Amino acid sequence: MSVRLASFLAVVTALTACQPAPEAPGETETAEPALTIERLHASPSLTGATPRSLTFSPDGSRVTFLRAKDDDASVLDLWAMDIDGGEPYLLVDSQVLAPDERELTEAERQLRERARISSTGIVRYDWDSQGEAILVPLDGDVFHVDVATGQARRLMETPEYETDARISPRGNFVSFVREQNLYVIDLESGEETAITSEGGGLVSFGMAEFVAQEELGRRTGYWWSPDEQYIALARVDESPVDNIQRMEIGADGSARVVDQRYPRAGTDNAIVELFIAERATGTRRQVELAQTDDIYLARVNWASDSATAYVQVLNRMQDQLTILTADPATGEAAPWLVENTDIWINLTNDFRALSDGTVLWTSEDTPGGFRHIQHRAADGSLINQVTSGDWVVGSINSVDMDNSLVYFTGWIETPLERHIYSVPLDGSAAPTRITSGDGRWSARFGRDATRFIGTYSDPQTPPQTALYAVDGSRIRWIEENALVEGHPYAPYLDDHITPQYGTLTAADGTELHYQIFLPADFDPNRQYPAIQYLYGGPHSQQVHRGWQSLRAQMFAQRGYVYFTIDNRGSWNRGREFEGQLRHRMGSVEVEDQLVGLDYLKSLDFVDADRVGIWGWSYGGYMTLMATLQAPDAWAAGVAGAPVTDWTLYDTAYTERYMGHPDANFDGYEQSSVFAHLDSYETPLLLIHGMADDNVIFANSVRLYSELQQQRADFEMMTYPGQRHGVRGEDRSVHLWTMIVNYFNHQLKDEG
Repeated sequence: MSVRLASFLAVVTALTACQPAPEAPGETETAEPALTIERLHASPSLTGATPRSLTFSPDGSRVTFLRAKDDDASVLDLWAMDIDGGEPYLLVDSQVLAPDERELTEAERQLRERARISSTGIVRYDWDSQGEAILVPLDGDVFHVDVATGQARRLMETPEYETDARISPRGNFVSFVREQNLYVIDLESGEETAITSEGGGLVSFGMAEFVAQEELGRRTGYWWSPDEQYIALARVDESPVDNIQRMEIGADGSARVVDQRYPRAGTDNAIVELFIAERATGTRRQVELAQTDDIYLARVNWASDSATAYVQVLNRMQDQLTILTADPATGEAAPWLVENTDIWINLTNDFRALSDGTVLWTSEDTPGGFRHIQHRAADGSLINQVTSGDWVVGSINSVDMDNSLVYFTGWIETPLERHIYSVPLDGSAAPTRITSGDGRWSARFGRDATRFIGTYSDPQTPPQTALYAVDGSRIRWIEENALVEGHPYAPYLDDHITPQYGTLTAADGTELHYQIFLPADFDPNRQYPAIQYLYGGPHSQQVHRGWQSLRAQMFAQRGYVYFTIDNRGSWNRGREFEGQLRHRMGSVEVEDQLVGLDYLKSLDFVDADRVGIWGWSYGGYMTLMATLQAPDAWAAGVAGAPVTDWTLYDTAYTERYMGHPDANFDGYEQSSVFAHLDSYETPLLLIHGMADDNVIFANSVRLYSELQQQRADFEMMTYPGQRHGVRGEDRSVHLWTMIVNYFNHQLKDEG
């Protein structure tokens, strides 16, 4: 193993070389930190005011965003700021529109769970095309808000719950799903029209099925044409999908059996068909997606002239993506582009149909699998490669057709920093970086691509949002969120610990990035317990130079070294880096985490006998696999909501990375926790929500049973009514008090 040390470690090594041997563990106590677990989860958020869902009004005169209430960080309101000047102002108060928001339906609850929305109040909104009104779904109904007057009109007041409400592209209609059917309201006449009426039971129209929401990043099932003449809509038939009966134990002790159509790996998916409906008549024409119905409907986009719908279709194994062009007048479709890979296809939202009939698109069909921008002709042929190189394009932000420029987010200089760049549409010059700093940026551009809303953070700077010109110069703050007196985090700033960064080398020579938080009042002559945090799975990057979760501060300020390494298989390093776990999850990830552990234990200030490990979801799975494959490596572990057997998880995610169980029996066997359970030795705390509809509770129940059969000693905590995450201030305080106490007991011998 070769190691390239960060500069701070060179200093620590030099200091250690001329100092006495480290003190024995426990000789010096760490002062009780000011940052308590209770304050960490109270309101207002310690991160400060962090506006979300930022966008420009269509006329470019305002910026709108969602902001949490000062006295309750879980409730969101809609705010606005005029571009020409003035302070941000409250545009729509959620509690004025709906003082007593009714209970969510199961469909809406699942939509929010899939989108990881834990807030209440206004959680989404939609501008009309003229910038005169905003659509606000709230309280199960839909409000149409006049921006000039602030007056809100409730478009319906029904006992049913309306979901996925949107304003049509030209602002003449509002569409929504009710009782598994798609409806449209004419805003001028108020007339409501059912586009479909056959939905009900196991059949729905205009909705995304479970795996599309959870694993494909598609949370809608209908798409307006720009001229409002057509609506492309999905028909979903869940009758082939296995019915998984889950026992949900509620917070009040009640129990109910929930029938959930959950397609486990190797079983049948829902049948998804695509139709294009004429809005005026309701006439529907089916688009043939493939020769088989065992496919995934991935994305639908429209040409700017509404003459063509572009339909992205994945095969079941997700190693082939076909983009079809469909004629809305006939439903006839033909292949426009086909991509194949021996790894898997990663979907994006980067398809941009331009006004001249050409298309911008990002693809990983490049050397090394690095995602880059392509400019394609109307017939799908490649005009030119816009970007290239051993780095990753994150997403296309905007296209300036007048100046032939493309703006995008990417990781060019280092995978730890994310910046905004511009590049000529013809690819004739290298990208130009337009943002500054050593952290992470995100951006939302206006329609004319002359300004953007930019949000920046780094390890010492919580998210700051401002309005910027396209050269990167700041025009004005939207939310400076400065760490000054009055900021929620200001009282704790003196104790803030900044992570240090470095790289290690995997067994195959691959460079791996890590970050490390040193304990409060760090003394190189002491030895400290350490905690290794991990996720480890695809589509996740934990090591970066953005603002970090304050959980790291929580542990470091309590005397722990807090360490994270991104193993092979993680995100933003190209598809070949990610694809090394293909068909063998729980293998190379564990190898690389052990590289990190070996390095951690080699540090003089780390007590090698007192290193713990923890993670949630895939990180919970990794905690189990790491401690079982290296039973004497870690002193204790905490596994939250873990997958324990990939045959229990859903088709789209599992088969993308593992293939079909029938074709990879040995891979599934070795990737299961139960194949390694005879090596159980490391003390574990196991945690799961009893209403988890993603990693279903059965994963942990089976593990509890097997460990009990082995007479193994372990601890467990279940959360009634909680799904894949533990929500709410009181439960969060309970959860993290328990985890900290567990590690204190196992690694510090406290309690």
